[in-house]
Amino acid sequence: MDLSKIFLKGACPTSIGGQAIMEGIMMRGPKRTAIAIRLPDGRIHMKTEPTPKGSKWGKIPMIRGVVNFIASLVYGTKVLMYSADVLEANYPEEYEKDKFDIWVEEKLGKEKAWKILMVLSVVLALIMSVGIFMLLPTVVVGWAAHLTDSVLLLNLIEGLVRIAIFVLYIWLISMMKDIKTVFQYHGAEHKTIHCFENNLELTPENAQTFYTLHPRCGTSFLFFVMIVAVFVHAFLGWPNVWLRVITRILVLPVIAGLSYELLKWAGRSDNWVVKILSLPGIYLQKLTTKEPTLQQLEVAIAAVKAVLNDGDDVPYFEGICDLEGREVKESTNESAH
Repeated sequence: MDLSKIFLKGACPTSIGGQAIMEGIMMRGPKRTAIAIRLPDGRIHMKTEPTPKGSKWGKIPMIRGVVNFIASLVYGTKVLMYSADVLEANYPEEYEKDKFDIWVEEKLGKEKAWKILMVLSVVLALIMSVGIFMLLPTVVVGWAAHLTDSVLLLNLIEGLVRIAIFVLYIWLISMMKDIKTVFQYHGAEHKTIHCFENNLELTPENAQTFYTLHPRCGTSFLFFVMIVAVFVHAFLGWPNVWLRVITRILVLPVIAGLSYELLKWAGRSDNWVVKILSLPGIYLQKLTTKEPTLQQLEVAIAAVKAVLNDGDDVPYFEGICDLEGREVKESTNESAH
């Protein structure tokens, strides 16, 4: 792996960032957000909307890490559910609703049910993430206290177990066909951002020449969280398991805040210290990104161009778009089909 192709000299970092979704990409810029989804007939469904304005808390160092993480989790879940709805409308035979979804919609109505399911999804994701990746390792490693009295060593072992569980989880889900496709779009997102930051024309062929790995990826943030947690937890000692669980939960905001600042620094610097700190997350991206097809890169490029089309004369829209990220006005005249 050539790090010079990841930490590219002369590249101009952009504030545009994205997220892979089902059969597509969400790209967010300072003013405009675009969601691009590849339909079964080859067309690209696009939704553009104003980027939500961040709160004043989202600009304060340390605090902004927690605020932006929660906001990203909520919005990311919303976008994933939106992509599922679009695909359900176009792949009705493959995306049938289960009995629980149908029951909730019948009792509460579709719009209210959608909001409740989104909240439940976010809460469940938080509980699962904290429970499996933060609390389970400290319970599992409790036996190690009989082997050593070193607080640092015990927390290091806990951290290694946490990383092992996370990597195993990513590796297992990467075997699933639908997740592999999402990881391909994740790779397409990174390649397109690399291409844009290097001032090259946004074409699938140009974007394909770059790595799928990027220093400002959210995967790297998660790895920073696990590394920072080792050092933060070391200051808390190694009390009984219940106190460890409680303190792990209480210091999560501190860990998230420190990790976010570390990621921001890594994204705007390419010195050797940053490269060393970024390497674990970069290598983990080899699992969370896959080589995309040219067609998947077209979707990512359309999303970036839609974000860049933020002039006052460009309306927000939802519908079919061209490869420039602009709405295609489809004729309803039968003779046009």
